[in-house]
Amino acid sequence: MKIIKPIILFTITLSSALLILLLFPNNPSSSSSSVSMSMSRSFILWLHGLGDSGPANEPIKTLFTSPEFRTTKWSFPSAPNAPVTCNYGSVMPSWFDIQEIPVTADSPKDESSLLKAVRNVHATIDEEIAAGINPNNIFICGFSQGGALTLASVLLYPKTLGGGAVFSGWVPFNSSNIEQITPEAKRTPILWSHGLADRTVLFEAGQAGPPFLEKIGVGCEFKAYPGLGHSISNEELRYLESWIKARFQSSS
Repeated sequence: MKIIKPIILFTITLSSALLILLLFPNNPSSSSSSVSMSMSRSFILWLHGLGDSGPANEPIKTLFTSPEFRTTKWSFPSAPNAPVTCNYGSVMPSWFDIQEIPVTADSPKDESSLLKAVRNVHATIDEEIAAGINPNNIFICGFSQGGALTLASVLLYPKTLGGGAVFSGWVPFNSSNIEQITPEAKRTPILWSHGLADRTVLFEAGQAGPPFLEKIGVGCEFKAYPGLGHSISNEELRYLESWIKARFQSSS
């Protein structure tokens, strides 16, 4: 039971939120499929949680119906399969190793596997910039383990990006990595959302994020959601849409 429980919490709760999203009709005008990828003016990378997959999260984009997202390219990659310590070495989709569940503010961190995942995210960002996307129109978003990876990827990327959105995540590295954060990276804004009823990544783990970011000079907007467990709500995603839209840069 102890092996299975964390996996269920990391996958089914988010999938339930996505089932709710499917109740909302997709606006054809905002569908990225109607826009040539080579003509995209913005890029959103979504990083899923432990044991989940990229395709399972694609319904998220159906809520982004504002005209500004008509030329947005979305990417929902899947994590590679790897043994995970908190699940007794079970192999599952995982961006990096997690030592224990629930995740607390003081949980041990596996920085070597984390930094490998960060390099892969950075390679994706580099490809989009090389394809002509303004870095200020690149947004990295993630849930749970994907949220932790989002934070690390944004902070350790050498350029200023449009923003990073962390949902039910945590700070996945120690203070030793702070010296690697460039002045340009510190200008990337962070949106951090966390449910007060989260029993998988405890609220205290999320709450420790803003003070950490403030200490190193990174702007962060933190939003707490009463009654929300380890999942994503429509309210969070609708706010994310407005948050990203407000930060889009006009193409030169």
